[in-house]
Amino acid sequence: MKQILGVVVSLIIFAGCNTLTLAPGDFSWPVESVLKVNSKGIVQDQRYSFSLDVKKLLFAETQDSVDVAKWSLRMIRDTKGYYYITAAKFKNVYVFEQTEAGLKLSKVIFLSAAGIDAPEFNQRPPFIQLLNGNEPPLMLSKDGIQEGGKK
Repeated sequence: MKQILGVVVSLIIFAGCNTLTLAPGDFSWPVESVLKVNSKGIVQDQRYSFSLDVKKLLFAETQDSVDVAKWSLRMIRDTKGYYYITAAKFKNVYVFEQTEAGLKLSKVIFLSAAGIDAPEFNQRPPFIQLLNGNEPPLMLSKDGIQEGGKK
């Protein structure tokens, strides 16, 4: 009897320690957002109730965090919840993951030393497609350039 009681108590304790997981989930944004940076370095998207201070990102890309209001960032979120951010004249795509009250850099995907001219993101699950004018599209994941990429 003591053994059965011990097993039941152990199962109850073990069940209480498991983390509740809700899966599968799809966190993608169906289309990219083009977000104008304001003079304080903040972007906002009313559709997704989203705002973010991007001064550190602009400094990382341009070495300038003062003249921030001239930028329009392009942002999309993939099915796994990663955020992809770039802009015209950027040399990179920045991949972020959500953290408490912010985003944490997960990967920097190098595109071009000269920067890109006309970036556009599309959902192409399981990838994010990056278009840049007449150049061949690149398929991106949180790990970098995937199929259809030249790198």
